[in-house]
Amino acid sequence: MKIFLTILLTAALFATNAAAEPTKKVLIVVSNMVDMGDSEKHDARNNLWEVAPPFHIFVSHGFEVDFVSPDGGEVEFMMDPLGISSYAIKHEGFLEKANSSFTPSQIDSSDYWGVYIGGGYGVMFDVADNKEIHSIISTVYESGGVVGVGGHGSAGIAKVRLSNGEFLVKGKKVAGFPNSTETEKPWAMQGTLLPFLIESQLNKNGAIAQNKQTLKDKNAVITDQRIISTMFLPSAVLVAKEMIIQNKL
Repeated sequence: MKIFLTILLTAALFATNAAAEPTKKVLIVVSNMVDMGDSEKHDARNNLWEVAPPFHIFVSHGFEVDFVSPDGGEVEFMMDPLGISSYAIKHEGFLEKANSSFTPSQIDSSDYWGVYIGGGYGVMFDVADNKEIHSIISTVYESGGVVGVGGHGSAGIAKVRLSNGEFLVKGKKVAGFPNSTETEKPWAMQGTLLPFLIESQLNKNGAIAQNKQTLKDKNAVITDQRIISTMFLPSAVLVAKEMIIQNKL
């Protein structure tokens, strides 16, 4: 009887400790940009379809999600709220969370097991060179965390440096928009409005840039040393799924 009671008490103690230990969260990085600053105000808002679906995946797997942006507070999105995005908005508090984004100084990196960055051109303008956000990303990664990017989100990690001074992307395959797409499309006036080209920046900083010219499947998700990436919008949810898998390894 005493042994049975001891087992019960021990099990209860472990259960209490497990309940008391907070589960680490996921941090989604978003941009505060609305346009590219040109007279025609080319769209630089966050791409809803590359942020809301991954948010849904994280939440539906039991993870709490926070948002951070360079300036904190409200952020804007492009694309209509359809499908999973609509569900995340109506039933999971997506916009309430996103529009209460923290500033980088309010973030404790030790609270997070992963960082995700979606697309929209804004990331290239206010996240790509933000040292405070870079520090959060590198700290999470060097603590064994996972970093995921979708679409133009790879611009947000292209210049991140680790504590040893080397670039996070060095020696890793990372998916991102190719120069040819940027210079052919009118989205940013054939790339002339952009501060840099993602493919060039990734390769310059030691990455092995992956895109529709190098991949057999342009929708592929690339996993390389806890960096998960895709260049195409529909695969953003798969990046989130793979991040969760990598977190459990």
